[in-house]
Amino acid sequence: MANPISRRTFLKATAGGLVVAGAGIGAGYYLNKENIKGKILIIGGGAAGCSFAARLMHRLKNPDITLIDPSDRQYYQPGFTFIASGVFQADEVWKPQSECLPKGVKWVKDSVVALDPVKQTARTAGGQTFTYDFLVLTPGLQLNWNKVEGISRETLGTGNAHCIYDFEGAQKTWPAIQEFVKKGGRGVFTDTYTKLKCGGAPKKICLLTEHWARKQNARKNVQIDYYCCSDALYNVPHYAPRLIEIYQERNIGLELKTRVKGIDTLTKQVHLEKHETKKVKEFDEAQGREVEVEKKIVTPFVEDYDFLSFVPPQSAPDFVRESGLSWTEGSLAKDAWVMVDKETLIHKTFPNVVSLGDVAGIPTSKTSSAIRMQLPVAVQNFIDVMKGKEPSKKYNGYACCPIVTDYGHVLLAEFDYNKEADITFPFSLLDMSKEQYLAWVLKHDFLKPMFFHGMLNGWM
Repeated sequence: MANPISRRTFLKATAGGLVVAGAGIGAGYYLNKENIKGKILIIGGGAAGCSFAARLMHRLKNPDITLIDPSDRQYYQPGFTFIASGVFQADEVWKPQSECLPKGVKWVKDSVVALDPVKQTARTAGGQTFTYDFLVLTPGLQLNWNKVEGISRETLGTGNAHCIYDFEGAQKTWPAIQEFVKKGGRGVFTDTYTKLKCGGAPKKICLLTEHWARKQNARKNVQIDYYCCSDALYNVPHYAPRLIEIYQERNIGLELKTRVKGIDTLTKQVHLEKHETKKVKEFDEAQGREVEVEKKIVTPFVEDYDFLSFVPPQSAPDFVRESGLSWTEGSLAKDAWVMVDKETLIHKTFPNVVSLGDVAGIPTSKTSSAIRMQLPVAVQNFIDVMKGKEPSKKYNGYACCPIVTDYGHVLLAEFDYNKEADITFPFSLLDMSKEQYLAWVLKHDFLKPMFFHGMLNGWM
């Protein structure tokens, strides 16, 4: 008789089959491809740009696609947190870009430095100028290291100050966490005040560090504090209560409305600012009396640390800001996110431009899962525009943030534009307001191969 299947193997197999079924074959195989003409330029070859190109190759009969991207590697960026926590090795999260871009797409290995949507041209750092009929704007976002005083990308790790948003930085983080837990001391973890790629990542590395300390029987030797820029630890009501409970249960200090201004790597001190709105009394000459008004109060302070994890502010790339394609008003304007309709992902001024992924100015999280759900909408609407039609598809703002709570559990937050839970099968069968082992299996075993072998190929 065959050996009985283990619970872990069964759950893995079940998760794999159901997740792939739930993900769906997004692009499908199109027997009747669209015979439409147009010079297509894709700026950016990351998760959004590469996957968009692959889907267009499936959909168009004679595509004329040029893709500009400087990187010779395609990174699975959600894996950076797992590098920083010792779960993945560095060489597990990337593949050569040449193996990821679809055949038939002309790859220009360069960076765009200027974009003119009126003239429909893009200029690269290498001095080339490209014209287009239709533009796919997917350059990702920009990490603004210069907005954290005292440290740069090149000096990451100095003074035991680390950042998991950088490939090299993530690799430096894991040995630093091990040494910190071994020696003991105070760990300070922070996020940033702008919209950011995978807003759950700073929370994940904090929680994994705390769990690693427990696994090493060293929790009593370390103090762990999390400084959050927002006025709440998490803003999706279905998941926030449990996440707050976890921080409380594990005795992780939590301070809200706090930003990093700078880092003194020599003294191991982080300079912070508390941003609050307070009611104060002021004399109103017109009324001849004291009145109560709201004022923004910024209070600077300094904290010592032995280990620091920080996140630089993030924005659209500079060439996007200068192109005239960004929002000019509202909360998305300051960091120059692209002004697209949040449902169609078509630019609100230039209908021959579609933008998705991290650079898109839409009110949802910047995650690869969000990109996967944006892709079928953006591609269909892009084809509609090429055919002279109105966009026919709508994106509901779906995003998924797998918040790793320990080595073995994930709080899988799935939600839409309204911050309401939007839970996919098979997880809809479970109480996803709590961390789950099955969600860990998805995160640990399936999302990376789905990314490289499904999403980038245009199949999901």
